[in-house]
Amino acid sequence: MPALPFARFPILLAMLAQLLSLALTWFALLALARLLGWHGSLFTAACLQGSLAALLGLRFGLSRWWLPINVGFVPGLVLAQGHALPPWLLLAGFVALLLLNWNALGERVPLYLTGSAAEQRLKQRLAELPEGFRFIDLGSGLGGTLLRLSRAYPSAHFVGVETAPLTFALCWLRCLFQHNCQVRFRSFWREPLGGYDVVYCFLSPAPMPALWRKARDEMRSDALLISNSFEVPGVEAQETLNIDDWRYSRLLIWRPGVDAQPDGRSVNG
Repeated sequence: MPALPFARFPILLAMLAQLLSLALTWFALLALARLLGWHGSLFTAACLQGSLAALLGLRFGLSRWWLPINVGFVPGLVLAQGHALPPWLLLAGFVALLLLNWNALGERVPLYLTGSAAEQRLKQRLAELPEGFRFIDLGSGLGGTLLRLSRAYPSAHFVGVETAPLTFALCWLRCLFQHNCQVRFRSFWREPLGGYDVVYCFLSPAPMPALWRKARDEMRSDALLISNSFEVPGVEAQETLNIDDWRYSRLLIWRPGVDAQPDGRSVNG
């Protein structure tokens, strides 16, 4: 379907899916009541609305992590009403979800966590580097991978950058006492990449073309750009490490300083 004018703001697409599914559910229940005399319960109507919201969200191009939110939002409100839960609890849950996934609103980068199999493969690849390498995680999430890698390579230096407020706070606290690990509240677009031997990211398809341009302009010719699963359009990875997990993940590796540009021309020529 054609891209909607506000498609770069996933939360607006989610709201649109909710509103349209409410209208469709109302019309469907009205038709069933008049034609068949069927009257469903409020919770049944909420489940129907949630299912429609999830389908519409997928149709609008929302990431799959929005599915449980779209499915459960209205049914959750109905259940909360039936159990007399305090309103502030729902608000607190929504705010926590927002603060954890802040980057999904403007940059279309949801909170993806590196799986254990991908982390082990990444650790094996880092073992091929000289001691004392410098590693940055663009969007360090909750910090688990960053912390475990920094413990595995105590002579290396690890940096994580994160802008989702609650996610950053949790990551910073986890890495606080790890001497070779630092977490910064900073957008990766503002972080110079020239001083790192490895730039790791697990983002989404949306920022990869711009990240490639930034990496090509700033990274050294011997430095590695490693993307978990997401490709750079038009640029073939120099290494591909397949991972046997439920996501069918891959680690895609480039050397942007010597790699080809998206149009196929040589960077140095």
